[in-house]
Amino acid sequence: MTLVLDRELKQLLDSPRLPVIARQLDAVLADEKQRRRTFYAQISEEDKAEFINGEMVLHSPVRLRHNVSSKRLLVLMDAYVTTHNLGYVGYEKIMVSLTRNDYEPDICYFSQAKVATFTPDQMRFPAPDLIVEVISESTERNDRGVKFDDYAAHGVAEYWIIDPDVETLEQYLLPAGSDAYRLAIKAMTGQVRSTAISGFEIPVRAIFDPAINQAALQALLFQRN
Repeated sequence: MTLVLDRELKQLLDSPRLPVIARQLDAVLADEKQRRRTFYAQISEEDKAEFINGEMVLHSPVRLRHNVSSKRLLVLMDAYVTTHNLGYVGYEKIMVSLTRNDYEPDICYFSQAKVATFTPDQMRFPAPDLIVEVISESTERNDRGVKFDDYAAHGVAEYWIIDPDVETLEQYLLPAGSDAYRLAIKAMTGQVRSTAISGFEIPVRAIFDPAINQAALQALLFQRN
């Protein structure tokens, strides 16, 4: 990916049309900046909306399978983070504002150091340490596309993609000094251990199976520091 970008950039730098292209890019970015200001002015706390590459994306209600999976993981992650005072776990309506785009991930985790800078009335947030997206037919393209690249480019150390239809978890990690994720695991069973949330480890099936979820919750709550 880096080699492709470098090659494309070199072609632009060598092109006599570079000044023309630069002016066109400036115009596009200026228009996008205005659209983003309009987006901020129009949205309310009731909206489930994102701003992606100059366009507002409104999300429809989710299927029960999607909501159940994300809630099970949220309960586990929030219980562990709260018990060990590790930071804050946000859910759905936390707007993450990156350089060009604004996202509302299904679940996101901020370390204690980042949380210390937050204010009670804050509505836009910096890049989290971990993001979870539960994919659906309408969101998968962005979850695996622009978000995948954008999260990595902004240093989100860990990215989980959950597919509730086939009941799989993909864990992506960002190697030190890199701006591209590598796949750590893709699994339907076994354990997943977070690197962003120190000590957080659960069975993959705890996201999909209610009995395993309850057992995992008890184990987390009574886990020693």
